[in-house]
Amino acid sequence: MKNPDLEIARLLRESGLAEQYTEWGARIAIVLGILLVSYLATRLFRMFLIPVLQNISARTKATWDDHLFKDKVMHDAARLIPPLVWYMLLPLACGKMPELLAVLQKICMIYLIVAALKLISTVLDTLLDISNEHETLRNRPLKGIYQMVKLVAVLVGGILIVSILIGRDATTILAGLGASAAVLMLIFRDSILGLVAGIQLSANDMLRPGDWITMTKYGADGYVIEVSLTTVKVQNFDKTITTIPPYALVSDSFQNWRGMRESGGRRIKRSLLIDAASVRFCSPEELARFTEEGWEAAPCEEQDTVNLRFFRNYAMHYLATLPGIHPEMLRMVRILQPTAEGIPVEIYCFSTQTEWLPFETLQNTILEHLIASLPRFGLRIYQRPSGLDFKEMMNTEK
Repeated sequence: MKNPDLEIARLLRESGLAEQYTEWGARIAIVLGILLVSYLATRLFRMFLIPVLQNISARTKATWDDHLFKDKVMHDAARLIPPLVWYMLLPLACGKMPELLAVLQKICMIYLIVAALKLISTVLDTLLDISNEHETLRNRPLKGIYQMVKLVAVLVGGILIVSILIGRDATTILAGLGASAAVLMLIFRDSILGLVAGIQLSANDMLRPGDWITMTKYGADGYVIEVSLTTVKVQNFDKTITTIPPYALVSDSFQNWRGMRESGGRRIKRSLLIDAASVRFCSPEELARFTEEGWEAAPCEEQDTVNLRFFRNYAMHYLATLPGIHPEMLRMVRILQPTAEGIPVEIYCFSTQTEWLPFETLQNTILEHLIASLPRFGLRIYQRPSGLDFKEMMNTEK
């Protein structure tokens, strides 16, 4: 095969170009030819191959290939073509200048590595978009894992670029970095811990974007809006944002309310403090009235005819007939350990409403109704005396 450099030089001499300019003219012509070839190859890839791939992906039932062959990914892939063409064809222009050829090829390799890193970053972003559209993967904290892969790719690319610049093998540089592993561990401590924590959170399904979590230590009480490599962002109910390191969610304790939402029932657990002085045996008239109203199946013995018992039965019947109380979950009205503040009567049930506002509305309705019903059974709420109470007592004594 004839040397293209000599052939072009011969043609330039025949065209009348002076002898001293023919060699450089030939090299310039070859360089321009290389640039033209790289430009045409890139244009052909973008104008013909990309539309063909996109048409094929559009005809498939899957949606993931539509993301992988979208314009942004394909254009980043097209950036790999020029440095590859230059690297392969530059010896034709600089064959007689090995030093210049080595420098230009190093530049082409660095350009190729940078373009490859850009393509990897775009592909990882695309995979994240695909994951967010997948029913199973959308709730997984995968963003941190993708960010870690990006970081590793950048580190590897940086090592390759340094090895190209200094003309040494990449494994030699890695061996040298091994001696400073402690320093690297310190620099990338949060990223490494974040990656490990992200894998644990994902593998154990401990946390998903959109979960309502409570972590008192960090003042977090709201919905998870983002899980990244180094932070977990929680939008609190007061619209503030709390950032938590992912490894803190693994090493410390936090409360995830997802189970409550998935169960379809949210617990109501409230106590009424009954004044102990108002708890007494019922009179025969009260017993007959309560039995007639259905708060007891049949008349009881005297020791069982306590007004607090009838109130508990009434509260259980009220919860059983109240819309919004989950019929398949536990319902209970129980007496807790008496205290100096009175006798706690605890209302324990589950609401079918898990959202905050409807839940609080139902809970308030229950408490309001039961508090208003206490006088009906001769009971009253315990309340510490205020200054007004003492004033009325003094006025009464006078």
